[in-house]
Amino acid sequence: MRRLAAALVILAMATGCSQRAGGSVTVVAHDFFAVSPDVLDRFTAETGIGVTVLRGGDAGLVVNQAVLTSGNPVGDVLFGVDTTLLSRALDAEVFDAYLSPLVYRIPTEYRADDRVTPIDVGDVCLNYDPAAFGPELPPPSGLLDLVDPAYAGMLVVEDPSISSPGLAFLLSTIAIFGEDGPYTWRDFWAGLRANDVVIAPDWGTAYYGRFSASGGDLPIVVSYSTSPDAEVAFSDPPLAAPTTAVITDGCFRQVEYAGVLRGAAHPEAARKFIDFMLGLPFQEDVPGQMFVYPVRPDATLPDWFGAPPLTAVQLDPAVIEANRDRWVTEWSDLVLR
Repeated sequence: MRRLAAALVILAMATGCSQRAGGSVTVVAHDFFAVSPDVLDRFTAETGIGVTVLRGGDAGLVVNQAVLTSGNPVGDVLFGVDTTLLSRALDAEVFDAYLSPLVYRIPTEYRADDRVTPIDVGDVCLNYDPAAFGPELPPPSGLLDLVDPAYAGMLVVEDPSISSPGLAFLLSTIAIFGEDGPYTWRDFWAGLRANDVVIAPDWGTAYYGRFSASGGDLPIVVSYSTSPDAEVAFSDPPLAAPTTAVITDGCFRQVEYAGVLRGAAHPEAARKFIDFMLGLPFQEDVPGQMFVYPVRPDATLPDWFGAPPLTAVQLDPAVIEANRDRWVTEWSDLVLR
């Protein structure tokens, strides 16, 4: 899970590999892009290409910057544009067309456009702290429980106007409750506001600053289905089982993509790096570094990594692009006013 990786791995990932005859490639990514140094070293050893990683904040900020610099990018590869933001980048002509020869190994459900390559997939889900619940008040079993006064003042979510998981959670509620009918997504969020939902600016603030399992004061948070797995893998002292749990109702499936930036200084190196990201060394490194699932089904998962939710909400990227700004504005007027 890419957000949890922020606290668990070294963020400064610009490699110290010498840039031999193969040249260099600059990867523009969100703050939670993480790769094992030996994996990047392997790419350099195979290609002679040195790798520099430029991080630019949350995925939303990175994509916005790429849109503003379309055709004159600061790097060669963009990693981290996801389902919620993909159409914005495509409409702004951020990428050159490139289909890796390894793309046939990816399930067709993850493919979206010949300008971007699926790299990983994860599910944004509600997480909760079991220690805060018991026989008198069990943990919520679904989204509608969150508007019950019994759960007032227990939930922290990320701001969808600036946070990728926050936007994913908003889109999930829109997909589930709809825009018309006796009970819409607006009604649901009005109920959350009346129930004193807390809005955090980003995942790190929500999970590490406010979630009670991390020392905060709120027992329910928007995070990822794999957060409990990461908790076990990186616990010190070791844990036999996670101390947090997932509410599977309303999980939203996100695919993260990489693409060759239009106008890149090193387009051939960029294409080679995207090929490498679909190779098994990189794909099998993804779970332990970014806590999401590789898109290649033949990639081996760590023993501690659980299975994804059986079902997850999805929306067509074109539908998201056509409505995202309006939905976020309506959400802001409803929740933040």
